[in-house]
Amino acid sequence: MSSILTSAPIELSAASSAQAIALAYVSEREDEFSFKAPGSLIQDIEKHFAINLQDELSFFSPTGKAGEIFEIPVSEANTQTERIFLISAGDGSTNSLRTCATAIARKVRGKKITVYSACALNKIDIQAHAISLTMAAYLWSLKSGKPADVPTFLVATDDKETINAANAFAKAITRARDLVHTPSNIKTPEWMARKAQEFAQSNGLKTSVLAGRELKEFGGLRAVGNSSQVSGPRFIEVTYMPKNTKKAKKPLPHVVLVGKGITFDTGGVSLKRPYDLMIPMKSDMAGAAAILATLTALEDLQPDVHVTALMMCAENAISATAQRPSDVIKHYGGTTVEVINTDAEGRLVLADGLAYADINLNPDYLIDIATLTGAATLGLGRTFAAMYTRDDLLASSFVKAGLDSGDRVWRMPLIDDYKDSLRSDIADFNHAASKADYSAGSVTAALFLEHFAGSRRWLHLDIAGPGRSEVDAGENPKGGTGFGVRLLTTWIMGL
Repeated sequence: MSSILTSAPIELSAASSAQAIALAYVSEREDEFSFKAPGSLIQDIEKHFAINLQDELSFFSPTGKAGEIFEIPVSEANTQTERIFLISAGDGSTNSLRTCATAIARKVRGKKITVYSACALNKIDIQAHAISLTMAAYLWSLKSGKPADVPTFLVATDDKETINAANAFAKAITRARDLVHTPSNIKTPEWMARKAQEFAQSNGLKTSVLAGRELKEFGGLRAVGNSSQVSGPRFIEVTYMPKNTKKAKKPLPHVVLVGKGITFDTGGVSLKRPYDLMIPMKSDMAGAAAILATLTALEDLQPDVHVTALMMCAENAISATAQRPSDVIKHYGGTTVEVINTDAEGRLVLADGLAYADINLNPDYLIDIATLTGAATLGLGRTFAAMYTRDDLLASSFVKAGLDSGDRVWRMPLIDDYKDSLRSDIADFNHAASKADYSAGSVTAALFLEHFAGSRRWLHLDIAGPGRSEVDAGENPKGGTGFGVRLLTTWIMGL
């Protein structure tokens, strides 16, 4: 459930129409702080409410740490305003303004309240601040009874286009989070296909879904997904094309996004142990959720790029039809793979998607995104995604998009010395790097996927860490974060 986000005039009448006004202060030097707001808003607020904001702030002995928040009750007969929030924007950087936004949103989450935020001044900061307001106010629940209330955020800016763009990002992140949070007794591969068709119908995207015998060439997807007795695997293709393609003076760049869509992961025959590791595995389709949501944002933003999303959806269950360790499967395109560990299923479904894209779609850029390995989480924690590519320019563009968007990535090495761990005595590869123990599970998984991308400009994102939050804090709720939507959308807009 997402909050309401809109722009508001930079004037006292707009600010005083809200129940709360949020103002930011920054650290000038040690123990010296100043308020930053557009125009004469600070002076107008002080005069209207007969307060001195510097004196009020000094009373709280602020430290200046980004996100520090204080509340001042105010009263004035001719206004709706009941309180003013004073929030530290730290050093005034874009990232600090995101932190500032999360503090405001956490204060009012679940409340029916209107907040006028005058914390950000320039276009980039306003958009980042606005998106973070909605992210931190997000709620999701299947509780019966009256739905939770949501706040309304009025962002002080005359730039409605920037707030419209922020709304496109915010709605897409909400869609991705909703998909991830949905329990797996509801969220089957078939359900994912219906959701993709539903989103596409409302956004003008095109979809194609393959199931059953139509998947005969998709050996990895079938090996994983045929274990489910509830819903078989689905190959879901969603396409975005800008509305005014006739005006294009040259061919549009074609980006293909491949997303892991494991709707629940038991580990298969190689059962996850201890069972606690299995509880959050409804989130193992966060990569597929991110690329579907990204396309809905693009439909609103209309960049001159052709984008195809391939959602590789399956449930990794335990049954009489589940794959076994020592099975050999044939992937799309003919590569054979010896299965060593059925809990390393994500790379099997991604391999089919990458090969399909390479053979049939002629992409200029081929990007895959997946909650793939625990090793990536061990190495980078939950704030950075592991990024793999041999293309230096592509890598640098993603690093920049990560810093600009807030979905940060860290480039990891593709170490050729580790390739011998993927050898198999009976197939082209084994998929779990079992021939040598290099203790580099995220690296060897990326090396395996690289083969299926052919000679394309390929980049792999392992979002096992940032794709899910273990706690309810900051921008993210406990559970699905929607990581990747801001990153991919920002990067594609940059093309």
